[in-house]
Amino acid sequence: MGIWLWILILTATSLAAAALIWSKRDRRYESSDSVASAYDAWTNDQLLERLWGDHVHLGHYGEPPRSRDFRAAKEDFVHELVQWSGLAELPQGSRVLDVGCGIGGSTRILARDYNFDVLGITISPAQVKRATQLTPKGMNCRFQVMDALDLKLAKGSFDAVWSVEAGPHMPDKQRYADELLRVLRPSGVLAVADWNRRDYEDKKMNRIERWVMHQLLNQWAHPEFASIAGFRRHLLKSRYCGGPVETDDWTISTLPSWNDSILEGIRRPGAVLGLGPGAVIKGLREIPTILLMRWAFAHGLMQFGVFRSRG
Repeated sequence: MGIWLWILILTATSLAAAALIWSKRDRRYESSDSVASAYDAWTNDQLLERLWGDHVHLGHYGEPPRSRDFRAAKEDFVHELVQWSGLAELPQGSRVLDVGCGIGGSTRILARDYNFDVLGITISPAQVKRATQLTPKGMNCRFQVMDALDLKLAKGSFDAVWSVEAGPHMPDKQRYADELLRVLRPSGVLAVADWNRRDYEDKKMNRIERWVMHQLLNQWAHPEFASIAGFRRHLLKSRYCGGPVETDDWTISTLPSWNDSILEGIRRPGAVLGLGPGAVIKGLREIPTILLMRWAFAHGLMQFGVFRSRG
């Protein structure tokens, strides 16, 4: 049976299963506790880890995109952002803060491949526990539970600050920008990558887009998305900003990730089935949101923005 026929069957099944779930329950943002609870649940059931490996973020497939193993594309993303942002120019032993580290996939690459001293922080205790379990002894990285809007870290204490796909969970984008820059030393490197909405000054949403946006926010505990231009303004407005802020749009390079996120369930059926019927139901529940994300990025409602600056 062709792979796309499998996708159609899986999609139809998941939409039917998810319709009832969506009608009764979503995972809308309520507070930082609701974000922590969502990530605790995703971490403890191990479904995402079994399917996608150490990285929850998207992959980088080049431009134009080429066929890549999903997990390899995720690692490529880390290296692409290191090079684009300027982190690669930092000396070995530089102190790096990974804000929204998940279960530590990027944190370990930064420590292993670039010999940085990395602290990964996340709002989820379960992610810290799992990240610590997955990290080999002797690797120069560690993990702590910490709120990105209230970093318990000294001003200017890091040579670089790194944050991938954490911004959508932040209710106060200005405070998020301020905290990222506050802990960055003068002339340090800031590297941020995020899911961003289209700037409404360019084009307002139509009725279909408003419905899609409502689902993208409520299904994955997002209070709001910033636009690329909007978050750049937040960074520039911060009293801790010490230099220009440059941006780019990596939507095309990351777009194949959404289909691959679903296809991994077909390529690695044992990853889901081995966790029992509950994992199958949970996996089906995520597919409609993944498909809506793919549609939003493909049709210009969403953009994948990257940001770099110096402290």
